Amino acid sequence: MPYQGTIGRTERERLHGHKGMCIWFTGLSGSGKSTLASRVEEELHRRGVSTYLLDGDHLRRGLSADLGFSDQDRREQIRRAAHVARLFVDAGIVVLSAFISPFEAEREMARAQFDPDSFVEVFVDCPLEVCAQRDPKGLYVKARQGVIPQFTGISSPYERPLSPDVTVETAKLSVCECTGRILDAVIPRLRHDSSLGIT
Repeated sequence: MPYQGTIGRTERERLHGHKGMCIWFTGLSGSGKSTLASRVEEELHRRGVSTYLLDGDHLRRGLSADLGFSDQDRREQIRRAAHVARLFVDAGIVVLSAFISPFEAEREMARAQFDPDSFVEVFVDCPLEVCAQRDPKGLYVKARQGVIPQFTGISSPYERPLSPDVTVETAKLSVCECTGRILDAVIPRLRHDSSLGIT
């Protein structure tokens, strides 16, 4: 539980005019997580929502620079990411967290950090072969060559979410269509809270 000073989450949310929330994007590398998180953030910002995009690559350059890609390190990465996201939500911000987060147990651990209405899990569903064809960073090629060990989808498993709040199939839908579906799930939760005077 974040430290509570004289100004609490309710006061911060009232100042922002909306509830704090974590939108957690999960999916394979190349599935479109970062693209969708960025587009959703743009649309929320345009609507006057205070946002911050938290990306796995960015955390690994700083807060998680000491972590590798073992199962234990992946769990610790998600633990740290969820904690940071919780602090943003406590500040009344909508944080968009884009992490492969391949294991169901770790995603549930992240969800447990938040009130039920403050967490939206978005499964960015895309077939492995399509992700590998996109391969924007050349990672799948290196993984198949053995250069990158324990790579999700190749030498390390990805556990499909059991009950995500939103599923978008990026091999079938456009970025615009996927963004719309995510916003349809998110915006009603942000605005409707009579205790905050937000409608």
